[in-house]
Amino acid sequence: MKSDRIARVAAYMKEQSLTQIVVTSTAAVYYLTGLWIEPHERMLALYLTEDGTATLFGNEIFGVESSKELPVIAHKDSDNPVADLAAVLRPGTLGVDKFWPSKFLIGLMQARPDITPVLGSAPIDTARRFKDAEEQDALRRASRINDQVVQAAIAAVCEGAVEIELAASINKTFMDHGADNSDGVQLVCFGANAADPHHAPDHSVIQPGDCVVFDIFTPIGRYWCDMTRTVFYKTVSEEQRQVYETVKAANLAGISAVAPGVPLREIDRAARSVIEQAGYGPYFTHRLGHGIGLECHEPPDVSAASDAVAKPGMVFSIEPGIYLPGKVGVRIEDLVMVTENGCEVLNRAPKDLMIVG
Repeated sequence: MKSDRIARVAAYMKEQSLTQIVVTSTAAVYYLTGLWIEPHERMLALYLTEDGTATLFGNEIFGVESSKELPVIAHKDSDNPVADLAAVLRPGTLGVDKFWPSKFLIGLMQARPDITPVLGSAPIDTARRFKDAEEQDALRRASRINDQVVQAAIAAVCEGAVEIELAASINKTFMDHGADNSDGVQLVCFGANAADPHHAPDHSVIQPGDCVVFDIFTPIGRYWCDMTRTVFYKTVSEEQRQVYETVKAANLAGISAVAPGVPLREIDRAARSVIEQAGYGPYFTHRLGHGIGLECHEPPDVSAASDAVAKPGMVFSIEPGIYLPGKVGVRIEDLVMVTENGCEVLNRAPKDLMIVG
């Protein structure tokens, strides 16, 4: 059990006037208990009260033993999965996290009509924004590995390269460096495909003059890395060069704006204004960044709509991009960790314009 983390969540519960919550996501349960459980279609629920008391409810197939520190109440496949949880809840408001399938929530509401469910993700989402020393070290290690993998990917760009094959080789390289799994689809985009920020790699073959976007990410020791680099194959046009240098300047401006007390929307504005002033504002079509940790995308957003403020321990991406339909796409992404005086950039792979092949 992670008692310090549970205490923080309990404190945030009190701020939200929540006396009880149900935490159901695999990552959040792991964050609080150290147990990584993939429930698939079965029910997993960690019940927390405002005094920091925790009880885990789940299927006996999970194989989790009960302890004094964490009581476990297990049910069988033939049981009503919500019955035991329903029996212990207090009447009134219950915070439920945003991940719980409706088939369980509806069953609970039917069993306990005296319960009023409300969205209860805020206490744990807020706690998870601030990475402790253990998490910071895990994120640094993951990004160091990502630096190595992206440079290997860039070195593999050659005549006849195919997007989907290069993406598969990146997954293999990640696994060779200790990644947790190879399930993710790495984003490898050639030429006009790169103008789609989330283009899924296909059988496109590289052509001279193509930009090549590598957006690569994976969990390593449960914590995610995420980085994007863009290079050019054989040649680079003046337009491509201008787009690249603009995105690089925006990336650096965003990083320079990161410091404790700075609203995240101002960090977005610092990067976005560089792109707007260069005349490419309509072609930067997404937020500047996202939080990262046990999940690749987690709160807070770094966007114009964000109400979050940078504080030490936060880790998020800075990833401006310009996407000219049918022509070129460029994105440069780094992860930054807010420190007491500014920020630490977790990625060290070069960002100067690179022509390969």
